[in-house]
Amino acid sequence: MLSLRRPSTETIREFLASQSELGFTYTAVGATASQPPAGYIVDHTRIKLGEGELVFMKAKAALGRWEQFQLGWMEVWSPETPIHTGEVVAVIARNLGLWSLNACRIVSVVDEKEPIQKYGFANGTLPDHAGTGEERFLVEWDRASGRSGTTSWRSPARTAYSPGWGIPTCGLFRSDSEGSRRRRC
Repeated sequence: MLSLRRPSTETIREFLASQSELGFTYTAVGATASQPPAGYIVDHTRIKLGEGELVFMKAKAALGRWEQFQLGWMEVWSPETPIHTGEVVAVIARNLGLWSLNACRIVSVVDEKEPIQKYGFANGTLPDHAGTGEERFLVEWDRASGRSGTTSWRSPARTAYSPGWGIPTCGLFRSDSEGSRRRRC
């Protein structure tokens, strides 16, 4: 959904209501948990956030607040949406003077304690989205080494707009380096 003005809260609520009952726009739902099928572009970024439990806990809390989407030109509505499978959010983006709403649903949640502590989620595109695919955000803490890190995958199969448009299909599609800097604790 494109607009010359920022969408109102009511417009966003109506948009989410219309998208919440619809299915994903791709068949490989859950593929970011393993290996995406042929035909998908895989962009896997992994960075070291720091060391220790405190770094991991801060990164986990940041994911819970959807901070990986807070990039100045993009945000999630509503940031209070809990990280639970099935929750639907709107990614609001502004690019080239136009506003867009892009619908995503949480596909899965990871919350593992052993042997490496992991927390994160994958979200996938719904019909009214600029792209098609799935993205996973994951933070890890390896107690043995003391290292904490994050992993982000995206698997877009196509975009609905021309390459020059630059609308993200989900969270970090436009600039992994920008998003990675934002996620540092």
